[in-house]
Amino acid sequence: MIAILFFIFGGCIGSFLNVCIYRIPQNRSIFTPRSFCQRCKSPIKFYHNVPIISYIIIKGRCPFCKEKISYIYITVELLSAVFALLYFLKFGFSAVFAFFFILTSLLIIISFIDVKRGIIPNFITVPFTTIGFAFSFVFKKIKPFDSFLGIIAGAALLMLIAWIYKAVTKKDGMGGGDIKLLAMIGAFIGFKGVLFTVTISSLLGSIAGALCFIFMKKKDFKYHGRFLSTNKILLPFAPFLSAGAILYIFFGQALISWYMNLFTGFI
Repeated sequence: MIAILFFIFGGCIGSFLNVCIYRIPQNRSIFTPRSFCQRCKSPIKFYHNVPIISYIIIKGRCPFCKEKISYIYITVELLSAVFALLYFLKFGFSAVFAFFFILTSLLIIISFIDVKRGIIPNFITVPFTTIGFAFSFVFKKIKPFDSFLGIIAGAALLMLIAWIYKAVTKKDGMGGGDIKLLAMIGAFIGFKGVLFTVTISSLLGSIAGALCFIFMKKKDFKYHGRFLSTNKILLPFAPFLSAGAILYIFFGQALISWYMNLFTGFI
């Protein structure tokens, strides 16, 4: 029963995350006005705004003008609900639960903004890097020095990768938003978490890029106002960094221990 309550709680938070995803890139308040249809501007009734359930009942369309509502809304609510449940099952109702659920909520917002808009807002990454570091003095899951080292390593690693890529290709390949995002992630999960995140996100990004190249149907497509051909695939990197960080929270320590034992077995 308690687990169900955390699932519901996560869904409610997901509803708020949707507001953030839509309004933050437009520099609008995330608190007022109340939610409304983007087409007909009708305010959404409270009974049409129940996470997950309402989307299914109204069949993904505005109850007033029947405009189709993006599947992103229910996806975000489901992700938030599932992660709230999983963190509760792993950490219980604790400060560690709050610590990692806050990080995950931020990563969901950033990932979907990056996918939709091609940007990573400094409005989130910069202050929450500081907040994540401050948390390390309160929540004992990560020590302040490790958090600080994670910030430095997060920024330095992607800056180095971006510099090497530009030196080799003469093109920009890594945005400043990605660098700030990894610094924020480092503040929450530390130095080892950053190394794990970079490794996993690079692997996932490479696989996704290869699949896009293989299965892309059209020769040219438009991404955030720019026409790109199949030999110029541009993927938002925030979702991969986010996936790497979340995988570290759940499996990172176990995978690192397994790898180190495997490595020492060959020595």
